[in-house]
Amino acid sequence: MAAHNKLKKNMKSYIILFTMLVMLSSCFYDHSNLVYPQAPCTITTATYSQNVSAIITANCSACHSASASAGAGIKLDSYSALKTYVSNGQLMNSIKHTGGIPAMPQNGQQLSGCDIKTIQTWIDNGALNN
Repeated sequence: MAAHNKLKKNMKSYIILFTMLVMLSSCFYDHSNLVYPQAPCTITTATYSQNVSAIITANCSACHSASASAGAGIKLDSYSALKTYVSNGQLMNSIKHTGGIPAMPQNGQQLSGCDIKTIQTWIDNGALNN
């Protein structure tokens, strides 16, 4: 009888421990985009001065500006400099990580889908200096 009570007591402890482990592990979720969804990207118009310039400055100017020593001599710190790479398709190929050119930002994560869509919208609307 004592062995039966000891087994019953151990079984309760194991059930409680198992339940706690299940509860703790259920709190972990590694898909932050599902837990913290971002607002949808609803951009329909984009301008160089209000949208594109800020994206390029934040993500590219550390290597691709007149004051930067990296960047293989590619400067993207002005409209006219950027327009060259828009016109030949290299800008979108590099930020979308497609084409036969290096993916940018180099050694970094791809730009957000909304940033890429903003730049693409600006290009689709004529890539104006506005």
